[in-house]
This record gives sequence, structure tokens and C-alpha cells, in this order.
Amino acid sequence: MSGGGFTRLPGGSVVVALSLPRPPHGARGGLYDCGCRVRVLVHAVNRQRALTRLRNLGLRAVYLRGNTEPPTPDEITAVLHHPDGLVWRQTPEDDTESWHPIRALLRGPAFPAVGQGPDGDDERPASAA
Repeated sequence: MSGGGFTRLPGGSVVVALSLPRPPHGARGGLYDCGCRVRVLVHAVNRQRALTRLRNLGLRAVYLRGNTEPPTPDEITAVLHHPDGLVWRQTPEDDTESWHPIRALLRGPAFPAVGQGPDGDDERPASAA
């Protein structure tokens, strides 16, 4: 069960915050190998669109039930200032850890980074790099 919540911004968009089990990381890591949780923030037009953005990245079993852990003002600022509008942090209570782009969370055997092949090689032509 994931804890989370949302905040509606004055412009009508929302920021959704979810605490999720960390996806597999490392060559031999299982889905829940370390018991780690991450805090994921998504900026979108509405709650449904925010959850769809996460599901499209491979996080299929993501649901928002209730508003028990809404994003803090600092979290809202962090996601609004990120160009993708989608960030995560390993330890939500540690204010010294910076927010990471979602691509850094999903790197691994099952989730290659955007623009990278399954072996980690860059798929872009040399002229585009």
C-alpha cells in the first residue's frame, strides 16, 4: 500500500506525492530487496494524468487512495522547478538529499534510461549527442 496525497495549485494543475517501494536496482535486486521506499512527486493537469505518467514509465500498480500524505511546500517547489515535473528522493525526511529525475530511479535491467539501450549504450546517433 502506498501512502500519498495531492495538492491542487491555483492554476488548476495538481502535484501528486506518493511513497512507493523502490523498483529493482542492481543486477540481482528483487522488487522489494531492501525494503527501501522512495517519495515520488508528479506535476500534472489532474490526478489521473499524474498516475498515468507513472504507469507509462512501468510503475503499473500505482494508486492514490486518500490524501494522507500530501506534498509539502518544499516538495511542490522542487517538482515545479524540474523541467520534467517528475522527481523522486530516497529518504523523504532527509532535507539534505536532493531530488533526482525519474530516469535515475528507473535505470536498471528492467528499466533502461530514456535514450539508452538495454545494455546501457546510448541509442542516439553521434551527431545528436
